[in-house]
Amino acid sequence: MLKKLVLTRAAGRLGSRLRAPLSAMYETLVSKDIVDSVEGLASNETYVAADLADLAGMMQLLKDADMVVHFGAIGDEAPWKQILQQISWGPTTCARLRIKTVCAVLSIHAVGMHPKSECIGTDVPHRPDTFYGLAKCFGEDPGSLYWDKRGIEAVCMRIYSCAEAANPRAVGSWLSYDDLIQLVTRAIDTPVTGFAVLYGISDNKRAPVDNSKARFLGCRPKDNAE
Repeated sequence: MLKKLVLTRAAGRLGSRLRAPLSAMYETLVSKDIVDSVEGLASNETYVAADLADLAGMMQLLKDADMVVHFGAIGDEAPWKQILQQISWGPTTCARLRIKTVCAVLSIHAVGMHPKSECIGTDVPHRPDTFYGLAKCFGEDPGSLYWDKRGIEAVCMRIYSCAEAANPRAVGSWLSYDDLIQLVTRAIDTPVTGFAVLYGISDNKRAPVDNSKARFLGCRPKDNAE
């Protein structure tokens, strides 16, 4: 069992689902968000209220960590400077601290301008559709750089829609909570990931993306929005 994992945005809708399974994988789970506190801490879990924009504070929080699972970011379109401040610290900061793997939770908006009629793979060029999507590209590219130059691993998950499938589009883009947990845990326990990109999506019949080049991670989504 590894020693220390840091989870950002641990009080969020997705991060809160991950706390229990992640605490079972590490001796110490440090959960971080901006709220004052969270309930139901595991016996090996601590909570820290901190701001991603506070670089010195984040450096201290990540000290001696084996890995960070990064869910913290502004969740929608906003001014460019504000968005970039929340996403760009991850791979760069982790590289400075020599943290083995960054599991960065990113977004389909990094490639959102590819035609909706195409089924795209994990190796398509970036085509962001918003400032939000552009910032996600800035989250992925340092991960590639630091793997190539320093051997620091990064798994970048382009999340689609991890919420109830309430419209026709979501029947293709849905990600269940159980599949989310599987994607994150496989990104953690795969012996060697290198720099990897995969789509955060369940096994939907109408999925508009192809994860076949990321199958070495062992991710096998089981749920289907149909």
